[in-house]
Amino acid sequence: MEFIQQLVNGISLGSIYALIALGYTMVYGIIKLINFAHGDIFMIGAFIGFYAITVLKLSFFPALLISMTACALFGVTIERIAYKPLRNATRIAALITAIGVSLLIEYGTIYVRGAQPEAYPSTVLPSTEFKFLGATINSQSLLILGVSLGLMILLQFIVHKTKIGKAMRAVSYDTEAARLMGINVDNTISATFAIGSALAGAAGVIFGIYYIKIEPLMGIIPGLKAFVAAVLGGIGIIPGAMVGGLLLGVIEAMVSALGYSLWRDGVAFVVLILILIFRPSGLFGKNMREKV
Repeated sequence: MEFIQQLVNGISLGSIYALIALGYTMVYGIIKLINFAHGDIFMIGAFIGFYAITVLKLSFFPALLISMTACALFGVTIERIAYKPLRNATRIAALITAIGVSLLIEYGTIYVRGAQPEAYPSTVLPSTEFKFLGATINSQSLLILGVSLGLMILLQFIVHKTKIGKAMRAVSYDTEAARLMGINVDNTISATFAIGSALAGAAGVIFGIYYIKIEPLMGIIPGLKAFVAAVLGGIGIIPGAMVGGLLLGVIEAMVSALGYSLWRDGVAFVVLILILIFRPSGLFGKNMREKV
């Protein structure tokens, strides 16, 4: 029964990783940039949701929508100011810029509001416990998992059935060919940042409700683990990010169940090392030879 309990906990945690990992993988798939500031957008989303609930007295879903909208605008602003001028620069220049943007957001937040943590109200969502095969499942966990899966399905619909989704796939396949076909590449990249950042904002609100405590540096570890999840599934591949996030969450929960909870962060990075050694293209990726 402990196995089922940890499996439920792992899937709930993994759905949060998956939402953040989707932003990593979408941006990498379009412009080959590892956006290390993505975890900090997740943190901003958590705080916007917190203030929407505590100051504006909104319920969960309005707070979620406000956080997603604000994070989408924030992500586009970062892309236009920090990354667009480096569109033709080397990858290392863009990567260093992403690290700089990450630090700027973290310590800018501390400067504006201080470093003290906040606690999400525990009454935002109704809490009822169910028994299933000996495991205790909270209704909040089910709702959080449902919202996460709903957002992932919505993303799949946008990518495969809408005009902007087709443009995103075309740009990720061949940017110059997409430009010649009349696709506005700059607007497509901005839309990618907006969608990825909105998902990170949603993950921030869900994380706050699930784990209660939020603070300005909270985006570092979940952001890195979401990056591991994206690499695990195959960075640049959207279904891979979803599966990688869920799988990483379950692995961490099982490590905790075995009594090694202090090692759960370390195990995530062991997974990263192993996947880079034995399958660098990820579980869903294909090995590609570069032409010389």
